[in-house]
Amino acid sequence: QVQLVESGGGLVQPGGSLRLSCAASGTIFSINAMGWYRQAPGKQRELVATITSRGSTNYADSVKGRFTISRDNAKNTVYLQMNNLKPEDTAVYYCNVVDNDGKYDNSYWGQGTQVTVSS
Repeated sequence: QVQLVESGGGLVQPGGSLRLSCAASGTIFSINAMGWYRQAPGKQRELVATITSRGSTNYADSVKGRFTISRDNAKNTVYLQMNNLKPEDTAVYYCNVVDNDGKYDNSYWGQGTQVTVSS
């Protein structure tokens, strides 16, 4: 089992910045993809950004140019730097990690961290 601990959420004014972190621990075999998703009230969970073990990234169109995902493989940690935040970025942000045990890809989710963008 892999445990994920997220941090860095909070309240920020429009145009501000936040940095989310997600650290994985427990029985880790080989982490492939790491990513961030978000869910706003009344909406479905949506992809924000993902990063592979080789550093290839993918972003939702709505965050391109404002958000940057990165990872520290030695620390099994993924980050999301969020700049120029907008009210529509308000949501609970969830970390996701895909760990391959040699046979299966196992997906794990963090508990979520609230990001609120408001003046």
